Amino acid sequence: MSVEMVELSVKTAEPVRPAGVLQQNRVFLDFFWDIAKPEQEVRLKAVEDLIQYLKKSDQADELDYTFKRLVDGLAHTREAARPGFSLALGQVLSAFEDVPLQTVLDRIKEKHNLQTVKKKLFRNAMFGNLFGVLAIHQSSRLPKEPQVVLGCVKLLQSLSQRKQHLKELPTKTMMDILNEIPEDVFEEVLLSALQTELEAAFSTPEQLQLLLVALRRFPQTLKPKKLKKLLGCSTIINADNIPKLLDVLKMAARSVKKECVLPSVVLDLLKLSLKEDSFQLFWDNAIINGMLKEAAGPAHYLSFRLLGSALPLLSAEQLQEVLSGEVMVQYGEHVVAAQKPDRFKLAPEMDVFVSDFLQECQDADKQLIVMVRFSALTNKGYPVVPSVWRVVQHLQPAAVEQYVAWLKKTFLQPQIDKLLDFSTRKQKDNPAAKEQKDDSVFRLRKWIISRLCAIIDNHLVKKSEDLIMDVARFVFFHAFFGTKKASADIPETKGKLSVPLDDKIRAVLVNSFFGLLLSMHHLPLAEDSPEGVAVSQKRALGVTADGTMWIYHLVQYAQSLLSQPKHAQSSQPFSPEQSQAWDSMLESVANLKKKAKKGPSAESSAFQQLFLLVGMHLFKAPEELLVIMKDLQSCMDKAQEKKAKKKKKKEAVEEEEEPEWVEVMVDILLSLLSQPSRHIRQVCRTVFSSICPNVTAAALTAILDVLDPERDDEDDAAVVVTDDNKTQKKNTNEEDDEEDEDMEKSDGSDDDSDEDEDDEAMEEDDAEDDEDEEDDEEEVGPVDQNFRIKMMKILQNQNAMTTAGTEGDGSSDEEMDDDAMLQLDKGLAELFSEQKKKAQAKKDEKTKMQKEKALVRDFKIKVLDLLEVFVARQAGSPLVLGLVEPLLTIIDRGMSSDSDQQEQDFLRRAADIFRNQLCRSKVYCKTVGDREGELHDLLEKLMTKSQKLSDSSVCLYYFSASLYVVKVLRGAPAAEAKEDATADGAPGSDLKFMGSLDVDRVSKIFIEALNSFMGRRKSPLSAQMFTDLFTRFPGLCVKMLDAAVQHINSGVRVHQQGQACVLVLRAMQSREVQQLLSGAAWTELCGQVAGQLTASLEKVGETESKVVKEKVVKTLELCQFLVKNVKQQKLSVDLEPLQTVLQSLTSAIAFKKTGKLEDTYWAVVKHFGVIKPKVEKIKPEKKADPKELLKKKKGFLPESKKRRKRDIPILEPAAAAAAAEQATLRGGKPAAGTGHWKKKHDKKPKQKRPADGAAAAAAAASPSPAKKSKTTTSESSSATKKKPKQKK
Repeated sequence: MSVEMVELSVKTAEPVRPAGVLQQNRVFLDFFWDIAKPEQEVRLKAVEDLIQYLKKSDQADELDYTFKRLVDGLAHTREAARPGFSLALGQVLSAFEDVPLQTVLDRIKEKHNLQTVKKKLFRNAMFGNLFGVLAIHQSSRLPKEPQVVLGCVKLLQSLSQRKQHLKELPTKTMMDILNEIPEDVFEEVLLSALQTELEAAFSTPEQLQLLLVALRRFPQTLKPKKLKKLLGCSTIINADNIPKLLDVLKMAARSVKKECVLPSVVLDLLKLSLKEDSFQLFWDNAIINGMLKEAAGPAHYLSFRLLGSALPLLSAEQLQEVLSGEVMVQYGEHVVAAQKPDRFKLAPEMDVFVSDFLQECQDADKQLIVMVRFSALTNKGYPVVPSVWRVVQHLQPAAVEQYVAWLKKTFLQPQIDKLLDFSTRKQKDNPAAKEQKDDSVFRLRKWIISRLCAIIDNHLVKKSEDLIMDVARFVFFHAFFGTKKASADIPETKGKLSVPLDDKIRAVLVNSFFGLLLSMHHLPLAEDSPEGVAVSQKRALGVTADGTMWIYHLVQYAQSLLSQPKHAQSSQPFSPEQSQAWDSMLESVANLKKKAKKGPSAESSAFQQLFLLVGMHLFKAPEELLVIMKDLQSCMDKAQEKKAKKKKKKEAVEEEEEPEWVEVMVDILLSLLSQPSRHIRQVCRTVFSSICPNVTAAALTAILDVLDPERDDEDDAAVVVTDDNKTQKKNTNEEDDEEDEDMEKSDGSDDDSDEDEDDEAMEEDDAEDDEDEEDDEEEVGPVDQNFRIKMMKILQNQNAMTTAGTEGDGSSDEEMDDDAMLQLDKGLAELFSEQKKKAQAKKDEKTKMQKEKALVRDFKIKVLDLLEVFVARQAGSPLVLGLVEPLLTIIDRGMSSDSDQQEQDFLRRAADIFRNQLCRSKVYCKTVGDREGELHDLLEKLMTKSQKLSDSSVCLYYFSASLYVVKVLRGAPAAEAKEDATADGAPGSDLKFMGSLDVDRVSKIFIEALNSFMGRRKSPLSAQMFTDLFTRFPGLCVKMLDAAVQHINSGVRVHQQGQACVLVLRAMQSREVQQLLSGAAWTELCGQVAGQLTASLEKVGETESKVVKEKVVKTLELCQFLVKNVKQQKLSVDLEPLQTVLQSLTSAIAFKKTGKLEDTYWAVVKHFGVIKPKVEKIKPEKKADPKELLKKKKGFLPESKKRRKRDIPILEPAAAAAAAEQATLRGGKPAAGTGHWKKKHDKKPKQKRPADGAAAAAAAASPSPAKKSKTTTSESSSATKKKPKQKK
C-alpha cells in the first residue's frame, strides 16, 4: 500500500470521527495488512474476521473507511495483494446489501481513473479497474442492478483495448457476467452495448467465445434473424464462415502453445456444430482440410485434443466416423514419431481423455467403438496403443466380452486393409511390400496375444470366469493344437485361420500361455461370484468360485482335445510313453482330489499343483519332463505307501530310516527349478513347504550339494545346459509378465516408435558390419606363432620376401606378375579368414561359458528358495544345524572372489538367510540329544577358523555361527526358573542354567579367542563380538572376566588394552553379571580391576599420541564406574594407589580446557573429593607478527604507485605580497598566521578573475598561495576524500 493512500485515508477520516480513534483501534487496521499478505490462508481469515467485525461494530465511518481501503488496495503494487482486496470487497458487498453497487463502481472509476493517473501507475490502475469489476461480480448482486451491469461492461470494454497488460481478462470477465445475468437484462441493457464486440466475433478467439456464450445463454434474443443482422448470416458454422473460423482456430492454437490445453472456444464451436447439425461440415472443412493441413505442431495438437474432448459428445455413428478418419491417422504418426527423445508426447493426454470417457460412459456400444478403433490404429500391423493399456479396466462387462471377441476374430482373420494402418514416409519408400505384409500379420497377432493376457492379468477389469476360461482356452489351443475338423464340443475349432500360424507366432503363444497360467495362479475370486463376498478375511487365489484350481480346468480342456484327434490335431503329438505319463498324471490328480474331499490339506493341494503344472509343461518340452513326471509319480506312490504303513503299524521302529520318496521329490524339485518359469518356481516353493516336515538329512544334502562352491565346475544333474540358443530363448522369456513390457518397449519403441530411422539403420547395416569386423580383428590380440609361420610360408612361396625387403626401389610391383599377385592375395585371404574364424570361435566359446555360468548362478538363487523355506518352517529341527558350515562356506567363497552383480545378489541372499533367519531366529533346536560332542567340536572348529581368517566381515559370520551353536547347546531354561527370577531380585536359576553346554570347554575356547584378539597385532576378531557374547551369555562372561581383566595391562598394543577396558566395563555394567558375582566375588573382582587400572595408568608417560589418549579415555571410563560402584556399595577395596596415579596423570598428559579426556578425568577424581579448578579467562595480548607487518595489505596501493608529496616552495617577500593582494581582491579571508585558506563547506559560484596584468604576471611567475594551501592541507585527508584506484 502506497504512502499517499495512507495519508489520504487519515485525512478523510478526520471530519467524520474524533481524531485518533482509527489509530487507537489496531485490530481493525490489522485486517487490511493481513489482506495484503501473500499467504492465502491469512488473507481468507482476515476477510472473514473483517466482515464479522463490521457486523458487530455497525459503525458507518468504519464501513466507509473499509470501502476506501479496499478500493485503494485494488491497484496495489504487489500482485499477490490485488486478489485479496478484490475478494474482500466482493464479500463485504455481499454481506452489506444496503450499500449501492453504483457507489462502489463510481469510487473505483474515480480512484483508478486512467485519464488522470500518473504514467508509472497506469498499469496498476488498469488492474484496479479490472479487480474492482471482479469484486462487484463476485458479490452476486449484479443481476439486481442493470445499470451497474452496463457500467461494468463499458469499463471492461475500455480495458480490453490494453491487451499488452490485461490480455484476455476483460473479455473473460464479460463472459462471466453474461453467464450470470438474466435474458431480459441482456436484451434491454447489454445487447446494444456489446454490438461492436458481437459484430467482430470472427476477429479474435475471445470475441468469438463471447458470441458463443451469448448464443448459449440467450437463444431467444439472438435468433437467426438477429444473427443475420449482426454477422450477415443466420448461423455461425457454414461454408462461408469456415475460412474465418479457421483463422480463429489457428490463433487459438498458438495462444495455448505453452499451456498444452484445449482452448474453450474450440470446444464451444464443436458443441455449437452439433446443435446446428453442422458437425460434419465443421469437422471435415475446419479440422481435417484446415488444421491438419498445417505443419505439425500446435494446430495438430489442437485437433488431437479436440478429438479426445469430443468423445463424450458424439453419437455412435459419429464416433465410428471420427475415429476412422484422418485425425486418427495423424495422431498415430505423431505417437510413432514422438518416441524419439526430446519430442513432445501427446499420448498421455489422450489416455486421460479416453479413460475419462470410458469411466463416465455407461453405453457399452460406444465403449466398444472407442476401444476397437484405437486398437485398429496400427503402424505396419502393430497398434500404437500399448498392449497393457489400462483404460480397459473402465469397460462394462458386456463391452469387455465384445472387445475380447473382436480381438480373437482379428487374430484368426487379420485383415490389415480394414484396419487403420499407416506407414511413415521412410517405410513407404521400402519396396519389400510382401515381406512387410507378412511381418504386419505377425506383429498384429503378437500384440493381440499380449492384449488378451493383459486383460486377464489386470484384476481391475470387470470379467467373468467364463471369459477368463475362454481366453485361456483360446491361447492354449492355438499354442499347441490346430483345427482338423470343426466340432460343436470344441468352440475353438470353429474359427478358421486366414493366415496359417508359423513357428514364430507359436513360440509367442507358448510363452504367453505360461505367463497367463501364472496370472491365473494369482487371480482372485471374481466379484460377481457368491463366494467372493464370504471370503473377506483371506482371499483365495488361483481358484474358481467352486474352489477348483484354474489349471485343473485347463488340464481337463487339454484332455478333451487329446481325446478327440479327429477334430483337434496337436502340433507336437505325444509319443506312447508321453501319453502314458499324461494319463498317470490325471490318475494321480484324481486320487489326490478324492483324498482332499475326506480331509483337505495344503499338502494335497500343493501336490496337485505340481502334477498339473508338470503335465502342462509336457506340451512345451515333453522329452525333458517325461523323466520328471515318472519320478514324481513313483515318489507319490511311495509316499502314500509309507503313510498307509504308518497307519497300520503305529509302533514303527525309530531306527528305520526316512522314506526315499522325500529325496526323490527334492531331486524333482531341483530339476524343475532349472526350468525358466516363475510359475514353476512358486509352485516348487509351495510344494517344498508342504513336505518340509518329512525332509531327511540326505534330501537336505542334495540341496546343499547344488549350492556348494567346490562343485561349481562339476556336472550337476539338476542343471543341464544343452543348447545355447535354446537357453538364451528361455532366458529372455523367463518372466512372462515382464515380456509384455519388453515387447512394448522393443516393438513399440524400437520397431514402431523409431520407424523413421528403420531405413537409415538398414542402409547403415553394411557399414556397421564392416566396423564390427574391424573391431573383431582388433580384439583378436597378439598374433600367435602358428599364424606367423603360415604367413611367412605363403610369402616365401610367392618369392615376396625379397621384394618386401627392398625399400625405395620402384621396381617391386614390376617383379611380380598379375597371376602371382592374385595367388598371393588368395592365400592371404584364406589365411586371414581362417584366423578370423578361430578368433570368433574363441569369442563364442567365452560367451557360451558366461551364459552357462549365469544360468548356474540363477539356478542357485532359485535353490536358495528351498533353503529359506526350510529354515523358516523347520527352525527347530536338528537338521538345521547342518546348514551352518555350508552357508559359511558360500559366504566365505563369495566374499573372497571378485563377483558380478548376479553373484553379489546370490551372496546377499545367502547371508540374509544365515544371519537373519537362522542365527537370529527366536525358534531354534532346543533338544540336542546325542549330538553334544559333535556340536562342541563344531564350535571349536568355527572359532579356530575365525581366528585364521583375514577378512573381519567374514569372521563376523563365523562368530555369529558360534554364538548360535552356544545357544543351541544351552537350550531354553524352564518356565518356573524364569518366574522365580522375575519375582525376586536375587539371581534365578535361569542365569546359571547352561543346559548341555560344557562351560569349562566352551569358556576355554572363547578365552583362547580372546587371547588371540588381545595378543595379535592384526586380528579379524573385534571387541563388539565379545561384547555380544558377554551380553547374551552372562554365565560365560563370568568365566572369561579374569582373562579380560588381565589384558587391561597385558594387551599387545595400546589399542587392545583400551578394548579390554571396554569389555570389562560392559561386563561389569551387566545386571546379570552383578547378580552372578554378588558378595565376595564382586569385591574381589573390583580389587583386581583396580590393581590392573593402577598398573596401566602408571605406564602412561608424557605423550601426545592420539592412540594413547583414546586408551586413557577408555581406562578412565572404567575407573569412573569402578570408583562410583565401590563408593556407593562401600566395598572394602583399596583405591589409594589408583587415586595417587590419577593425581600424577595431569603431569604426563597435557590437558586442554575441555574434551572427552579432560571431562572423564575430572568426573573420576570428583569421587575422591577433587574439584576441577576454575580458570579465569584472560585475553591474550596480540603481538605484532613480523611476517604480517611485511605482508602487503589487500586493497591498498604499493608505495611505488602512490603520489609523492611535493615540498612547499618558500615565497619571496615581493611574490608573497602580490599573492596576498590578489587574494584580497578576490574577497578571500586569509587564515591567521599562515595565510592558508579555510575550507569552505558551502559551495558558491566562482567569480571571474580581474584582468590585472601585474596580478596575472605574478600568478604566472609562481603558484597561488591559495592553491598551495589547498594542496598541503588536503594531502593529510586524501585517503578519505578520494580513494586511489586499487590494483587487483
